[in-house]
Amino acid sequence: MSQPVALVTGAASGIGQAVAVAYAKKGVRVVGGYLAADSHDPSQTQRLVEEAGGECLMVAMDVTNSASMDALAAAAVERFGRLDYAVANAGLLRKAPLLQMSDEQWNEMLNVDLTGVMRTFRSASRYIGEGGAMVAISSIAGGVYGWQDHSHYAAAKAGLPGLCRSLAVEFASKGIRCNTIIPGLIETPQSLDSKNSLGADGLAKAGKAIPLGRVGRASEVADLVCYLTGRESSYITGQSIIIDGGLTVRWPE
Repeated sequence: MSQPVALVTGAASGIGQAVAVAYAKKGVRVVGGYLAADSHDPSQTQRLVEEAGGECLMVAMDVTNSASMDALAAAAVERFGRLDYAVANAGLLRKAPLLQMSDEQWNEMLNVDLTGVMRTFRSASRYIGEGGAMVAISSIAGGVYGWQDHSHYAAAKAGLPGLCRSLAVEFASKGIRCNTIIPGLIETPQSLDSKNSLGADGLAKAGKAIPLGRVGRASEVADLVCYLTGRESSYITGQSIIIDGGLTVRWPE
């Protein structure tokens, strides 16, 4: 039996890159999608995957373009002959108070962070067969909490559990599972952006309020992705799993 193949969007950095490396360590071949205009170098992911003993094909893509996502999924099958898993991780984060937010800003956020996930799954599901799985990366902002000045981001992330619950039912007869991961505070290039997110100082401060005493690592989210797409979770579908070090269950002080 040939090695499984996973499609991962937003694979040039952060959680997406960590997922690609984690898959490589488990013998899963990776097709990593990246935005050409992004500042992160996709060749770094390629190198890390190969150093971990895996195979990786990095493909420029745009989750706001259906044809681009169709091409990404097709590239996976053309290169490796199959597609087993899809991880919708690509996302946009921008700070925008509601009274200053334009329709364009709102629409752009939902087009990337919500509709982009739908496009990813729609394209990938054309090739994924029985035993396959799909995972969307949501956020504690929207998935659990509200976040001031980020209502468009939270709205998009809040929509992902509903999307995945519905797809879990829709694809169950095909033997395909679909789940959502809701990360808490995870150190990534996105969360380290002090303009649109918490930044390094904000993360350090927030980490003190987390029961486990620190923010999370991208590799820890990646391990959960591997679990939810692996055989060990064969009876888990339509679920939203929070990974946050206990942040959402702490007693307010």
